[in-house]
Amino acid sequence: MSQKRQAGFFDRSRDRKSEITTLTHDYPAGTTIPLHFHDRDQIVYASRGVMTIRTEAGTWVVPTYRAVWIPAGISHTITMSGLVAMRTLYLKPQLVKGLRDCCVVNVSPLLRELILHTCTLGALKKGTTSKNHLIGLILDQLHVVEMIPLQLPHLSDPRARRAAEVCTENPGDNRTLSQICKKSGASKRTIERLFQQEVGMTFGRWRQQLRLMQAMRLLAEGAKVTHAALEAGYSTPSAFIAMFRKSLGTTPTAYFNAPQKDSSSL
Repeated sequence: MSQKRQAGFFDRSRDRKSEITTLTHDYPAGTTIPLHFHDRDQIVYASRGVMTIRTEAGTWVVPTYRAVWIPAGISHTITMSGLVAMRTLYLKPQLVKGLRDCCVVNVSPLLRELILHTCTLGALKKGTTSKNHLIGLILDQLHVVEMIPLQLPHLSDPRARRAAEVCTENPGDNRTLSQICKKSGASKRTIERLFQQEVGMTFGRWRQQLRLMQAMRLLAEGAKVTHAALEAGYSTPSAFIAMFRKSLGTTPTAYFNAPQKDSSSL
């Protein structure tokens, strides 16, 4: 999905010479970084907590030990669920050519250590052999990252958007699509067609994604699996665990407590 730059303040890089610059910051739960954009691509890693990134195109949830790729020029907000330890690398545009849109990615053990180590250095500028090798390793790892399905695309048609808003206001609401359609001013068939046309998924699949992302935020804030599942609209904890495993390849408990596990095995 193409993404256009929106309004928002321009966070310009002060270091124009370094290939990679960094940011290390911890944020209290509930903090929101307001709408802004950068002149560099960035990989934002959560070593603790869960981040929710919103752009004009969609919403991405970034669990602990994962990261989000945000291209230069894309306006976004970041909201923290739980205490968030954010570690960010800012890269000169075009250093990583394969990542053109926002996406959540698994972070391999090697990439994780590279991010953490680079953040202790502050910036990386080509020159010495060791710095050149470090930059090369980071780029190699970013070229092979595995994307994970934690995106909720936004809709543009007013009827579909109204149906989506009913769900996002309360992800745990179990009203049927027919009941939701009464508030959106469109038939069930029309809403299903609009969701397929605009975001390439059924309304039901979109709603499942919304609920999965809501449950992840609750888990990051310390909720138990049972509470997170029921609050997010799942009929039983086992239904939530089954959906979680189908989408992400493991259980919620294992997902949030295995930083040392190689993401390629998920």
